[in-house]
Amino acid sequence: MDHSSAYSFIDLHAIALQAMANYGFVPLFPQSVVREAHRFEPPMGNGRAIPEGTRDLRELLWSSIDNIDSLDLDQIEFCERAPNREIRTLVAIADVDALVEKSSSTDRHAQQNATSVYTGVEMFPMLPENLCTNLTSLKPGEDRLAIVLEYYVRKDGSIRTADVYRAMVRNQAKLVYESLGDWLEGTGPMPETVAGVPGLEEQLRLQDEAAQRLKEYRRESGALELETIEPSPVMGEGTVVDLAVRRKNRARYLIENFMIAANGTMVWFLETKGSPMIQRVVRLPERWPRIREVA
Repeated sequence: MDHSSAYSFIDLHAIALQAMANYGFVPLFPQSVVREAHRFEPPMGNGRAIPEGTRDLRELLWSSIDNIDSLDLDQIEFCERAPNREIRTLVAIADVDALVEKSSSTDRHAQQNATSVYTGVEMFPMLPENLCTNLTSLKPGEDRLAIVLEYYVRKDGSIRTADVYRAMVRNQAKLVYESLGDWLEGTGPMPETVAGVPGLEEQLRLQDEAAQRLKEYRRESGALELETIEPSPVMGEGTVVDLAVRRKNRARYLIENFMIAANGTMVWFLETKGSPMIQRVVRLPERWPRIREVA
């Protein structure tokens, strides 16, 4: 029996829409949001100056690491050596709502969904495509507003928090997990993007050094290292034709460790400002003694 033909009638798009509705999401943008999306302009368009209180960090050698097909680039990184063998690390997160006015149709829709949803067969973005994959995406060569989390990685891998602030940034290179990871691990050639940007090789080696310090410190502090499998559906003519498994490599660990440190920096910042925040609390498992015994 030809199983592919037997299931060819299944409408995966319709199933994804229904799943979104079942969980209380609004999968499609209302017309009011669509109309607003056409009116958005680049943050530096029409001769506008950098917003007051925003630092100009466009000259730093920023780069992004993401999946090969990603258009909504939401994070870039930069490192430099500091005294006492510390590594100053900057993680810039795209200011995705910088162009969205409070209480606008786009703002209300984003408030309803609160997140982008990846269903496997289709992605439902929180913000219109003109924003998330264009005007607020940290695309190479484009001036973008971002929130920068700054911290120092000490020699032993612990972090010294420094600051959180708004900045204007410019991504210098879009890199891909697989090719960059192979290069960092010594199993593949230097990506052409790295070779084509002066100073980027040294910058990425420094980022990798900082990430390895962070990883080793977390390991010595008791962090669990779990080998997880992240299968992604491969679509063809509206059906799933295969599953691609993404292997964790040195580039993925780099982003993971940078983000864990950045999250800690944001918690520190909010606590020092006396700001309310929501944190996930991991409680002791009910049968922890038995789990330890089995382990």
